Amino acid sequence: MKESIFNILVYLFQQHIDNEAGQQLNKESLSIELAQAGFHHTEIDKAFNWLERLVVPQYNEESKQLLVESISIRIFTPEEQKKLNSECQGFLLLLEQVGILDPMTRELVIDRVMELGSEEFSLDQLKWVILMVLSHQPKGESINPWIEDFIFDGIDYPLH
Repeated sequence: MKESIFNILVYLFQQHIDNEAGQQLNKESLSIELAQAGFHHTEIDKAFNWLERLVVPQYNEESKQLLVESISIRIFTPEEQKKLNSECQGFLLLLEQVGILDPMTRELVIDRVMELGSEEFSLDQLKWVILMVLSHQPKGESINPWIEDFIFDGIDYPLH
């Protein structure tokens, strides 16, 4: 995996998650900060490209409604199965079942994971990507602390 790109993303998320909307961070100042933290410019550019595609694509209302109301089961491609082991796949399914992810955000999470490029992705790495995706959604500017606890601490949630 391009570990340094993932590390850049986690660094940015940890350092700037509480950034208020009024305090705009620009790419240039963040690039300088990341370079001073020891990251390479090539990897910094790749991380910024990854972040630019972190928003759910716009669907027309009909296709959006079909995707949200779908009762189908997500079948992972062989490439996705190679990267996301059964534990990761199960965790994505659980988050969808409890309403933290919808089909669109689930697909965005899978897309972002696949772009990071590696043989296998750990559950902890997946959790970071999920939080990054959720925090960049229109309603996700401030992630509910319960969701963050659920994702990272494995709070028991009664499944019915």
